[in-house]
Amino acid sequence: MLSLRLAKVLCVAALALYAALVAIGNITDYWTNFAFVTHILDMDQLPAESHIRWRALTSLTFHHAIYLLIIGTEITIAVLAAAGALAMTRKLKSQAEAFHCAKSRAVTALTLGFLLYEGGFIAVAGEWFGMWQLQAWNGVQSAFRIAVTMLGVLIFIALKDEELPGTPAGGL
Repeated sequence: MLSLRLAKVLCVAALALYAALVAIGNITDYWTNFAFVTHILDMDQLPAESHIRWRALTSLTFHHAIYLLIIGTEITIAVLAAAGALAMTRKLKSQAEAFHCAKSRAVTALTLGFLLYEGGFIAVAGEWFGMWQLQAWNGVQSAFRIAVTMLGVLIFIALKDEELPGTPAGGL
């Protein structure tokens, strides 16, 4: 049972690392991914036969605001996931209920991550702004991979934890 708890901690820690690296990349190489955000919101790369260009948002101020919101969300995911992994580590050998309670930050981080990638990138960017139609700027498959990973780990850590052998009743 301890190995399952440790696996949950490590999965959350790996996603904290991933989110941190993505955020750091977006901060240190701001203009590369800003170009991605701009092309998606401008809808300037859509095929000529597409009839959804009226949905475009062409304000550079709005593009920066959306990109900063994405980066802020990535930072929040990284911090909450790291804090969740740390809290879970501290309760690794505790009773099942205490370990379960320690998962709350990780659950929040993974839920937020799923919402960013599924809601933000797949639904809004992919469907509303037509990113799925683009050759060079299509991030739907990458977003799907990340969303499914976040959801998979969320389901895994939400699974009920059993008491560890030798854990005293009522002990934390």
